[in-house]
Formats: sequence, C-alpha cells, structure tokens
Amino acid sequence: MRTRPTTATAAAAALTATAALLLTGCGGSDSEDSGKDKIAGADTGASASASPSLSSSDDGIERPEVSLPEGDNLIFAPETTGDAKADAVLKDNAEYLRSIDEAIGKQNPKSEAVAFYSKDSAYLGSVEWISGFVKDGVTVTGTVRYFDRKVSFSKDGSAGLVYCADESKGYTKDVKTGKVNVTEASKDSYVLYNDRLRKNDKGVWQTTKSTSDRGSEVCQP
Repeated sequence: MRTRPTTATAAAAALTATAALLLTGCGGSDSEDSGKDKIAGADTGASASASPSLSSSDDGIERPEVSLPEGDNLIFAPETTGDAKADAVLKDNAEYLRSIDEAIGKQNPKSEAVAFYSKDSAYLGSVEWISGFVKDGVTVTGTVRYFDRKVSFSKDGSAGLVYCADESKGYTKDVKTGKVNVTEASKDSYVLYNDRLRKNDKGVWQTTKSTSDRGSEVCQP
C-alpha cells in the first residue's frame, strides 16, 4: 500500500462522519476552511514559476505536462460529473495527485507541477512526503484507484472534495534495484480523503489542505 501526506489527522473522526454524509449524497457545503489555515511562507503555489514543459488545455490555461513513473497507474472515478465547475475541481485535483507521483518518480521534492496544483499546508505536506521517498530511495508503482469523488462548494468560494483511495494494488519500488515491495491488501489499504481547494488568479483549482483517515469504514469494499 501507499500513503499520502496529511495535515490534520486529529480531525479524522469528524472527517469520517462528514465524508460519510457526502459520499451518500446527503452532505452540504463545508465552510470551516475560510482562509484561516494559511501558513506563513507557504503561499508557493500561486506564484510558482512555470514548468519548462507547458501545454494549453481546453480552458486556455497553460499547465505543466505531467507524466507518471513507469508502471504507475492512477484511476479516477468519476472523472466528470456533467457539471462544469465541479469537473474543473476534479480535473485539477487529479493532476495534483498525478504530479505528486511524477515528483516521486523523478525524486524531485521541488517539483514545479506540485507547486502549480497546490499551496499552503497541502503543498508543504507534499514536499515533505516526496522528500521521504527520496530519502528512502523508493518510487511508486502499481495501480491506485480514487473513487466516490464528491465535490461541494462553500460560500467563501472554496471547494471541498471528499473521496476514497484503494491502494491495495499500489506499491513502492526500490530506485536502484527495481525491486517492488509488494504488500498484502488489508483494511488500511483503503483511505478516506477530504481536500480543500481554491481557485487562483490563473483559474487553477489548487489543493490547499488535505486530511485523511486510513482504514476508514466508509471506503471498505
């Protein structure tokens, strides 16, 4: 299994209850994060320099090209909902997750793509997480499935995204030897995430905060 950075593990119990409502279609908007959680010096994503490799997307925004490590596969369900605003959130959050895996594959904690799609505590947590892989000399491989992705919007303009991750077929791999560290699937292979996103002046929905609950009953098969 694999894990992702988390910035508010103490809120796991409250997250589980809130996310369960959202995943069953009963949730409302969450406005608890109204900009109060910003960390001094962490506003990197909004002003990050452009990646040397850029491509224009359908919305006209020049985005960094993100390529996953060899053997790595990320699945997102649903990819779209039919609602343009919600779909933009889903798309940018997916690119954020893909950029983290790309940075791990390249052993590059200072990835400009990660900075493009995140800021504040989410960005800092991502850098720390990627650095851990570099220190351990491992990359990622296998398949991780992100499912039951639900978007809600708050009055302050931010978006909440609750979803599950199935890491039962996602593994780490030694960079030097290429050996895959295969682990057996367990309850902890399933993770509940709650992300907060804000649209920057470029029109990109950056992930600003992320909490997780590994082994959540909500995400069990």
